[in-house]
Amino acid sequence: MKKYLTSLVIAVTCRIASLHCSAKNPDVSIAEKNHTQYQRMDIDIKLHEKWDDPYNQNDIRVDVDLVSPSKKKLSLPAFYVTGKSGEKSQWQARFTPQEAGQYTYSVKLNSKAKQTHTATAHFMVNESNHKGFLHSHNYWTLRFDNGELFRGIGKNIGWEKRDNDDSKYFKELHENKRFNYEDMLKSVSDNGGNFIRTWMIYWNLPVDWRWVDNASRYSPSRSRFNETGIARMDDLVAIAEKNNVYIMLALESHVGLMGSGWDNSLYNKKNGGFAASPEEFFTSADAKAQYKNKLRFMVARRGYSPNIAMWEFFNEVDNAMYHNKDAPIPDKAVTQWHAEMSEYLASIDIYDRPITTSISHRDVQGMNDIKHIDINQRHIYKALDTIPTTINEYVTKHNKPYVIGEAGYEWDWSKNFDDFSAEMISDFKRQLWYGLFNPTPVLPLSWWWEYFDEKGMAHYFQRVNEINKLMLSAGNGKFAAIPLSVSDKNIAAFALVAGDKPFVYLFNKSEKPVSVKIQFEKPLPKKYYSARAYSPETGKYSKFDNIQIEQGTDVTLGATEDRVLILE
Repeated sequence: MKKYLTSLVIAVTCRIASLHCSAKNPDVSIAEKNHTQYQRMDIDIKLHEKWDDPYNQNDIRVDVDLVSPSKKKLSLPAFYVTGKSGEKSQWQARFTPQEAGQYTYSVKLNSKAKQTHTATAHFMVNESNHKGFLHSHNYWTLRFDNGELFRGIGKNIGWEKRDNDDSKYFKELHENKRFNYEDMLKSVSDNGGNFIRTWMIYWNLPVDWRWVDNASRYSPSRSRFNETGIARMDDLVAIAEKNNVYIMLALESHVGLMGSGWDNSLYNKKNGGFAASPEEFFTSADAKAQYKNKLRFMVARRGYSPNIAMWEFFNEVDNAMYHNKDAPIPDKAVTQWHAEMSEYLASIDIYDRPITTSISHRDVQGMNDIKHIDINQRHIYKALDTIPTTINEYVTKHNKPYVIGEAGYEWDWSKNFDDFSAEMISDFKRQLWYGLFNPTPVLPLSWWWEYFDEKGMAHYFQRVNEINKLMLSAGNGKFAAIPLSVSDKNIAAFALVAGDKPFVYLFNKSEKPVSVKIQFEKPLPKKYYSARAYSPETGKYSKFDNIQIEQGTDVTLGATEDRVLILE
């Protein structure tokens, strides 16, 4: 139980004549006395107010207005905790200060009956050595508040185990109890990873679902937000913080607008929503207002955590658009929805974390140029070699970072992956290296987390992170790709300069050893280099003697061997 060391009962101040004044309403208290930069603090608020729906901001809205030590004005959403309309109710704002020093704050209440604003008060925040929140930085990296650079290395953990998995060949594996967030995030962290992507849907983190399916850890609910989904989301954030893992949180999946997902959606008119069809989910003003209430709740309840690295609106929205092939949802409707929602989300998330959304394989007209979509994203299966060209094409065309949010050798879950296990594992490895050597802040994220866990692939993140750390240290955020010519078309080859240190990645796609000549197609920052070779398979370094900058360098690679050259 919290011990309240400071309790502020603040009389309401009438700021303008039209405001209604009511003494001691709201009642504000702050847990603890000393506050630390980049660490959560709670502002607890008690009201005596009437409402029809405490989650509807057009009915009642509570915000904490803050002025930071640098005089930056912030408006922090609060969320409803408990209590009845017309009686005493409890609300809370969760705040993670990004600056040290003195903050000024007051609580603002907007309801149908009145507007009130408490008198201002103050609290102090001490400096810390924590990193803070991640923000867009450049095409290659994200950046923490403290200036430290970051590249995401990890995988999709789409959901925790389901009760009854539909995999034809891996049902027993997918239903294994080890596939829970506690064990999976620890494995990512212990093995050198730092990033995951996960879904909110009616069988996983069903915050916005009264109906749940195929996941007995959750219970159905008649509440606006599912209590068991809320609790597990709180667990996930705590697990991520404990393991220093950062999350791309997919707020919606295309599945929620299709079949039984749509039949049970709270946005469906049949269930008390405002949309008569999936298309109206995107176009109805009332449905959009309902969705903004969800965004506000998510930001208010979990926006405090730096480990939620970015919000993702939709998993593969194009699959929802084309679910009804005879009457697809128009691109314009989906693009306008994302433009409106991203602008709103950016306005309420005071921490300025990146916003994204994803497609499967069909571009949505106008989507890649939406102002408040910070990172564009698509998913690539069965096309490993297109990853570098896709990233570079979209970065150049739309002037935004680009992420491959899902990648893999095969997308079809009806196939037996063991029939082509070598190809599955090779793609798992290669997509990470192809991402590391191309301009993306999050390396391509593999799907089929259960399969790769069973194949013992978790350790491979350590190999990639070994070179990632060298790049970040050498470049301090300054990266430049270098065109590289190779004398054999069976060799995948990429090169970049981090700061003034060149790195080269080579992969022999063939089943036989090859000797090739590599040639830099533009001058390097320096004329003379020595080199080390790094083996991603063994994790070991060896000396590499024959670097020839101007006339080209001869390299021998074994069958399906890859190698990183680090020029010193």
